[in-house]
Amino acid sequence: MVKWDDDIYNTPAYPVTDAARYLRIPLMTLRSWLKGRSYVTKNGQQAFEPLIQRPDPALPQLSFTNLVEAHVLRIIRETHQVKLDKVRKALDYMNQQFDTAHPLVMKRFQTDGVDLFVDQMDRLVNVSRSGQLAMRETLKHLLTRIEWNVEGIANRLFPVIEWVPEPGTDKIIFLDPSIRFGKPVIAGKGVPTAAIVSLIDAGDEIEAVADEFDCTPEQIRAAIQFEAQNRAA
Repeated sequence: MVKWDDDIYNTPAYPVTDAARYLRIPLMTLRSWLKGRSYVTKNGQQAFEPLIQRPDPALPQLSFTNLVEAHVLRIIRETHQVKLDKVRKALDYMNQQFDTAHPLVMKRFQTDGVDLFVDQMDRLVNVSRSGQLAMRETLKHLLTRIEWNVEGIANRLFPVIEWVPEPGTDKIIFLDPSIRFGKPVIAGKGVPTAAIVSLIDAGDEIEAVADEFDCTPEQIRAAIQFEAQNRAA
């Protein structure tokens, strides 16, 4: 079984509001994933465990591992509208199959894990064939935005940017807990997007900021777009 020690990937570091903005998930939705929810059945009031297990229940912050889990869960809930109790059951199944409390962040999930998860969802909610294919494709696409370390655990996440300067530049920004405490930075530069936008807000031109940080104007524009969509979230 994979051991989850108090390393940088599992340290409480992201306020819920920041995590929701980075991932473009409604704040109330993310909070429900963290707290669980009660629901009414013919047998009375029932409750299910949170979809995301924070490293310290006494602290509100998410870990980087939690951030990656929410990144994957977003598509399952928002695109396929699978009920939370069914998702929880599917996750419990994956926990057993992978012998870990965090199967969604394992590189193994990219291979046989996706098929196992979708097959389990089909058993729980009878997903149509077209729905199964769509879920597999969306999950596999999301997993292309994750990188794993040598132990097969997610260590870098490229958040989705609504607009990118040109084709093939959709991985300009990433979050990596070993760089700048896991804040969003420009890939290959390590420059926080917040630092870039602070200069733009102060009136500096894009070209001047690019020179200041040894970035390209396209990287600066991507940082501006990423921070702008965060502010609008």
